[in-house]
Amino acid sequence: MSAPAPSKSAPLARAQTIAAFWFLLPGYGLYLLFVLLPALATMAFSLLYLDRYTWTVDFVGLDNILYVVTDGRFWTSFLNTFYFVALAAIGNVALGLVFAVLLDRALPKALLYVLRLAYFLPVLVSTALVSLVWQFIYSSDLGILNYYLNAIGLPRIGWLSDERVAMVSVVIMDVWKHFGFFMIILLAALQSIPREVTEAAEIDGAGAFETFVYIKIPMVAPVILFCVTYATIGGLQMFESVRILTGGGPGDATTSMVMYMYEQTFGASDVGVGSAAALILLITIVLVTLVQLRLGRRGMEG
Repeated sequence: MSAPAPSKSAPLARAQTIAAFWFLLPGYGLYLLFVLLPALATMAFSLLYLDRYTWTVDFVGLDNILYVVTDGRFWTSFLNTFYFVALAAIGNVALGLVFAVLLDRALPKALLYVLRLAYFLPVLVSTALVSLVWQFIYSSDLGILNYYLNAIGLPRIGWLSDERVAMVSVVIMDVWKHFGFFMIILLAALQSIPREVTEAAEIDGAGAFETFVYIKIPMVAPVILFCVTYATIGGLQMFESVRILTGGGPGDATTSMVMYMYEQTFGASDVGVGSAAALILLITIVLVTLVQLRLGRRGMEG
């Protein structure tokens, strides 16, 4: 019995596999170099004490993590971060949904493109530059907000110097910058809803509000869940805006977990404690994301 003839498609499949490997190699290499290796190094450093002046390394086990979890400033930054996340995530997604609904209507294409671009442009600007602009807007003496407050006879507000207002000021800037991103995503989700579904609801007597609540919201619920999760992960990593606007102050009113990690690593020159804080932040992000996904899926299934 003769051996089966080799398939003509085998050399082509092998060539395609080799080509795919070479195309993917740069991406995987960059991921390994800038994500995986730093993450592994952070886990290792969290178990060590590194003296940056004498270059001595001592194994301290869980001492760095115990120091972090018993440090009152860390828990202050922990609560500050979740306070920011609660306000910013709700603000970004809610405002993005509102503007998506406003744009989800019969508009001239040119006008729709202009409006989408106008709301999305702040997303393209670096956070550092936006923070510098808003730092001037919030200025107690020269800021435009206090100028108009004085013009109508109201007292000046210490937008960045009053610990009761500082975090809200950071949230306002964050929502202004990022809600356009969520608006674009939610607008795409709303426009993907088949017209037949909404028209059938209108024929059955459903008004615009009932159609939105009972038809559109359930159909875009997975996208809303994605937006909330994405906004939460981004909020847990906030750093640039706080660093530039307030420096973590007044006092520790706006110190975030990343800010605490930065201060321990570069301010106190304690790489081990900073790495331990980073590891705790990573665990926090993973746990919060899993909880959100679990609750969101349960809510959609229910």
